Amino acid sequence: MDFTLSPEQEILRDSVRSFAEKEIKPVARALDGKEEFSYETMQKMAELGLFGIFVPEKYGGQGMDYLSYIIATEEIARVDGSHAATVAAENSLGIGPLYYFGSEEQKRKYLPKLCSGETLWGFGLTEANAGSDAVASKTTAVLDGDQWVINGSKIFITNASTKISAGVTVMCRTGTRPDGKPELSCILVETGTPGYTAREMHGKMMWRSSNTSELYFEDCRVPETNLLGPRGEGFKQMMKTLDGGRLSIAAMGLGGAQGCFDLALKYSRQREQFGMPISKFQVNAFKLADMAVEIDAARLMLYRACWLRDSDKGFSREAAMAKLYCSEVMYRCANHAVQLHGGYGLMQEYDVERFYRDQKLLEIGEGTSEVQRLVIARHIGAL
Repeated sequence: MDFTLSPEQEILRDSVRSFAEKEIKPVARALDGKEEFSYETMQKMAELGLFGIFVPEKYGGQGMDYLSYIIATEEIARVDGSHAATVAAENSLGIGPLYYFGSEEQKRKYLPKLCSGETLWGFGLTEANAGSDAVASKTTAVLDGDQWVINGSKIFITNASTKISAGVTVMCRTGTRPDGKPELSCILVETGTPGYTAREMHGKMMWRSSNTSELYFEDCRVPETNLLGPRGEGFKQMMKTLDGGRLSIAAMGLGGAQGCFDLALKYSRQREQFGMPISKFQVNAFKLADMAVEIDAARLMLYRACWLRDSDKGFSREAAMAKLYCSEVMYRCANHAVQLHGGYGLMQEYDVERFYRDQKLLEIGEGTSEVQRLVIARHIGAL
């Protein structure tokens, strides 16, 4: 077994880490405080090639493997969760469905601008009463002649209401299947379409400088050709998208855990009590040791899942495991990091406070920890 990254992956890691330290870290705290999405750092991330990483060059992408994308996300998350969320959501949830399920015409139309970072795209799945139970979605799309008429709403949608958001992929009820269950299809809705409104959400505990939106559709008409893939395949498309998305959330957990460890180790070496650095006290040294062990285990688990994906092998179970474990490892690392900082860990002037808040979304977004355990239980034959 070879655990060595390729030279290209090592270069990518170094370049993204350097970028995050120089360009994102100095502004992350202020952006978080203002709940401000930064178009400046968004453009810089685009220039670095962080969008469309796994998309072929013929569509404007970077043509890299999925592990490279995960490494890039990990390194951004090591510094700031909000910027990592922008990268992860745009690649996995925005670009992913269009690339994997779109027609050639749809790919040619949308992907080049999305891969260049000129535009962003949303993933319209979650509704107010349909979170983990996605099949319960109420948003409808009725075919009227050669147009879909969409009515309903979505919530907690990333990247959908910025001034460069070009549209959203929306899962809708388009009929009823022979077994009586809803027929679910994905439809592309462009920003500016009459009847479609995207509103930015504020007052978040976490990812405060990431763009989160509520979407409303009132007799919103789009061409019949805006259907993504075959009619009735929407739920399958969304679930396949989430398999890849879980790897990116896992990368955010891994990167965030590494960031917490780095902050805790640095602070505990500098902070002195009773005449010595607090890292020298066994109770604190053991916290750091536990963090290091779990981070290493999480990285191996996530990278193996990415290897399976890049090798065209089944990875759904491993994606759920990686997402579950990495997000909960960050929880434990953030908790230890704040404890090691003591009272200062509760103050916004210390980055560890932001990491502590940002972590919670990882146990909820793109399938809660409870849902991941359900997925895993099914895979191992327990249910």
